[in-house]
Amino acid sequence: MNTEYSIRVYKQYFNFASSHFMLFKDGTREPLHGHNYRVTLKADAIELDADMVFDFLDIKPIVREVCDSLDHKLLLPGETPLIEIKENDKNWDIKTQDGSFFSFPQTDVLILPIQNTSAERIAIYITHEIKRLVKERFNFQFKNIEVEVEETPGQCAVYRCE
Repeated sequence: MNTEYSIRVYKQYFNFASSHFMLFKDGTREPLHGHNYRVTLKADAIELDADMVFDFLDIKPIVREVCDSLDHKLLLPGETPLIEIKENDKNWDIKTQDGSFFSFPQTDVLILPIQNTSAERIAIYITHEIKRLVKERFNFQFKNIEVEVEETPGQCAVYRCE
């Protein structure tokens, strides 16, 4: 018999308010805008450890920490040729292929190791950050982990990693 156990955590404080703009292959972009994102985590294990998949008291601060790191930031993709990001004193100068130019204080910007700032790519980033922190702090690895990132009520992206 194949058995699998899961936990699902979704707390009101698993949220972040961030701005972004999507970059499109033709060189155009969305206008700069923001969302009040919400995050849900589902994680699986084959066996229970101390009668739990993973202690809720341990996973909640990790998810919150990742969300808090994204809060009140302009999210930029750091792994795309569709945008040019240059350091200029204490600012990031940003140029897109459509000729738009922005300059933001570095403290207001988070450059993520993703190809675009879609909800799907943000979900991938959050998943990998949670996996990394769980491994570092608890030397634990989930069998599967699924992260849902909701941009607006009723509109979300889900990333599942085995």
